[in-house]
Amino acid sequence: MKIGVIMGGISTEREISLKTGMEIVNNLDKSKYEVIPIQIDKKEELIEKVKGIDFAFIALHGHFGEDGTVQGVLETLNIPYSGCGVLSSAVCMDKDMTKRILRFGGLNTANWIVVRDLNFDINEVNKIGYPVVVKPNSGGSSVATRIVNNDKELMEAVEEALKYDTEVMIEEYIKGDEITCPILDGKMLPILAIKPKSAFFDYTSKYADGGADEFVVEFEKELQQKIEFMAVKTYELLKCRVYARVDMIIKEGVPYILEVNTLPGMTRNSLFPKSAKAAGISFSQLLDIIIEKSTK
Repeated sequence: MKIGVIMGGISTEREISLKTGMEIVNNLDKSKYEVIPIQIDKKEELIEKVKGIDFAFIALHGHFGEDGTVQGVLETLNIPYSGCGVLSSAVCMDKDMTKRILRFGGLNTANWIVVRDLNFDINEVNKIGYPVVVKPNSGGSSVATRIVNNDKELMEAVEEALKYDTEVMIEEYIKGDEITCPILDGKMLPILAIKPKSAFFDYTSKYADGGADEFVVEFEKELQQKIEFMAVKTYELLKCRVYARVDMIIKEGVPYILEVNTLPGMTRNSLFPKSAKAAGISFSQLLDIIIEKSTK
């Protein structure tokens, strides 16, 4: 099977995508697959560069990669690809739409509003109450994400986030223990607790060596079952397939869903491979499973 690993792209997460892509290239079983690294620098290159491959392993992050766009092109070309489909990719990329569906499904998620410019009603933010988290609505890797404590900081953070997206989410800040729940083929892998060295799990915490302590954790039975139920239901509500990662925060024994990653990072510092390893699945085996489940 000729596998093209698509990496790079045009989003703010390009460098992480390149690292993810090369890690996948290096760990795919060369005795099973002919592996072709495909670096995308411009949108127009995609169709030409994927010609002749049997399967696309998508290692892109952010816009034009994680948002369903590339998935749609590959479906048009009848090329099977890894992970979630067009609909779930697009919905999960839009944090506002994700949270609307979670609320509809009765799952806990922090209160929020979405603004499109600086002329928003600050009283709506005061109803949520400081501190709040400001982030691009369709961004990833915590780019331009800040915790703010007053009106002045809020306006500065919104102005910065608008440089990265046309919509900005202002979300209730829930202080608690951060966890991530990788889902593989509809089943939850071991939960990882995240203890960032900074105020929250920001870009540096995610990608720098030693930026955060991450370790497998198992909670008391009732809470563990609640987390698993919420993670799997989130995966199902958002029509994810093959694999995804559900991030949560636990405050006083109550889990809240933060967001869903339909193309989790696959660098050596990434959470999904760490969780899989704790389940006895090597990185190479994990990639095999993703390919197998994606081609069914």
